[in-house]
Amino acid sequence: MKLIIATIKPFKLEEVREALTEIGVRGMMVTEIKGFGSQSGHTEIYRGAEYAVNFVPKVKLEIAVSASMVDQVIEAITKTARTGKIGDGKIFVLDIQQAVRVRTGETNEDAL
Repeated sequence: MKLIIATIKPFKLEEVREALTEIGVRGMMVTEIKGFGSQSGHTEIYRGAEYAVNFVPKVKLEIAVSASMVDQVIEAITKTARTGKIGDGKIFVLDIQQAVRVRTGETNEDAL
């Protein structure tokens, strides 16, 4: 089992969710976050005053899948989240040691 953590631009969330649903992903956790990477923020002008925006709004997806689905999930996210501009996001893949469905007590892949 693997945990895929992806950060994407907020306006791409619905498109990514649809692509993941099509390939059989049955659930994910979504968190609104702020962060910076290569773009390291930017400056904006508000009411004539310039100020720095150091953290950019992003969406973090956490998706637990069987190891056999990892490549498919990564491909779906990269294909739908890519704009070709800086700040498109990142994807990390981690091992899951154990999973338990609280309601039924199912474990590991049955719990996904």
